[in-house]
Amino acid sequence: MSESSTDPSTAAIWRAVRGPLVVLLVVLLAGLLLSLAAGGDNGRALDPRSAAAGGGRALATLLREQGVRVDLVTTSAAMAADARRGDTVLVVDPDLLADQQVEVVRSTGADLVLVSVTEPGRYLPGVSADATGSGVRSPGCDLPAARRAGRADAGVLAYDTSGTLAADAVGCYSRDGRGSLVVADIDSAAVTLLGSGSALTNARLDDEGNASLALSLLGARPHLVWYLPSLSDLPASSGSTFYSLMPPGVWWALVQLALAVLLLALWRARRLGPVVAEPLPVVVRAAEAVEGRARLYRRTGSRGTAAEALRAAARNRLVVATGLPRRAGRPEVVATVAARAGRPAAGAGGVADLLYGAEPADDGGLVRLADEIDRLEREVRRS
Repeated sequence: MSESSTDPSTAAIWRAVRGPLVVLLVVLLAGLLLSLAAGGDNGRALDPRSAAAGGGRALATLLREQGVRVDLVTTSAAMAADARRGDTVLVVDPDLLADQQVEVVRSTGADLVLVSVTEPGRYLPGVSADATGSGVRSPGCDLPAARRAGRADAGVLAYDTSGTLAADAVGCYSRDGRGSLVVADIDSAAVTLLGSGSALTNARLDDEGNASLALSLLGARPHLVWYLPSLSDLPASSGSTFYSLMPPGVWWALVQLALAVLLLALWRARRLGPVVAEPLPVVVRAAEAVEGRARLYRRTGSRGTAAEALRAAARNRLVVATGLPRRAGRPEVVATVAARAGRPAAGAGGVADLLYGAEPADDGGLVRLADEIDRLEREVRRS
């Protein structure tokens, strides 16, 4: 076989892995293209420092230009230290907060603006949330901020206020009688539920009346505390874990991904069936294999290993020639072979020394051992 020919085992491995490799490369390339298209400053959603489409830098800049002091905090402790009655606290991802943190937020006495909260009852008792779909809507209420803004993007979530004890709760941008913007007073502080944060983002701030609505809700007070909760700020006693905070859809996606990987593995696995004989890529003659092993023994000076190989092969042949059982022990083998060959069982040149003796002292001794073993076999066969 020429050196340029392909090893069959290598070719088989390549055929088995090239499909998954192509899929992996396509996924990596798609991710790279999406990352390049999204830009370098992705940031977090509604982060006032982020210039990405989902960030809030544009809104924060407008608020500062109108004289509002905007402070970014990422922990409940910093929020409690910065917020006072008469301020406004914008809570992004309020569902991340543990119950203890919710109490800290409510105890500040500041006006609260909660974005996309799915458990509004923790902030405004008696209110429940339901998905209503996104889209631009008319205010349909008498709230001054909504009337000035007109049509705005406030969908995704809608809030049912029929069970709340706050009699002054106002719902705007409603669908099916449930408002996507709800404002109510609790202990002389306004609590605002906004069903979507789209109106506050850089990408959508200049659409419809989004900018007017955002500035009215967040710029009514001279001081705005922009609260971005983080998982690292969760209290140790909250009982919340990373897994419990993951949305249910993520687990379904992981299950589907695991199923897809399993199906891919089954598809690419070796098919079960009868054993198929395949021709060897190279045929090596027995004599060449023996000579190659002998050269290895000689190169490493393994006279003991070579001698034991000779003796073990001779014992197997002599056991067959004398009719002894395969499991015959040393005394039985030595006695039977000595009787058949007419040689002494022990002593120098005896059967025990030939078949179970010590390692030869040099290469010449190994050659003499091979000759003596060959002579012993011929004597047993002639007997």
